Amino acid sequence: MAFSRRGYRTAASVGAFVAFILVLIFGSPWYRDWVDDANRGLLLETLAWPAWFIDGDVPLRDLLAASLKAILLIVFTFGFITLMAGSQLSRARGGVSSFLVGWAAFIFAAALAALITAAIYTDPGPGGAVVIATGGSTYGLIVGWIVGLASMAGRRP
Repeated sequence: MAFSRRGYRTAASVGAFVAFILVLIFGSPWYRDWVDDANRGLLLETLAWPAWFIDGDVPLRDLLAASLKAILLIVFTFGFITLMAGSQLSRARGGVSSFLVGWAAFIFAAALAALITAAIYTDPGPGGAVVIATGGSTYGLIVGWIVGLASMAGRRP
């Protein structure tokens, strides 16, 4: 997933791979339980946002929404970094530009994944979709710099 056909890492594939690792490790039920046990700080608690879980007490719709949110976050990260590749072809290409593209793509991906999956939740309440999307954008803002740093290492198209 992290390499193109010629063996080079593209920025989109590296960003999506890092998003996958973040969701796999920090979205796991074990990490979530560890974070919920005590006050772990803003970064460690925010890392657990796209939580996927396997629990018999949770309604099936919520289980499906959480899993879909995690998958869409990875797919949208790849898509947004790919769509923003045009900015990498301009005269402003370089480390800072790559970093900002990866970070912004992750913010947009998290907010959109949360907004789409909000319709699946059993009781989002009035305005719940916007609140859930705000949680996604907050996650992208606080954690997205990791994807931004990783996308700097990838080759530009």
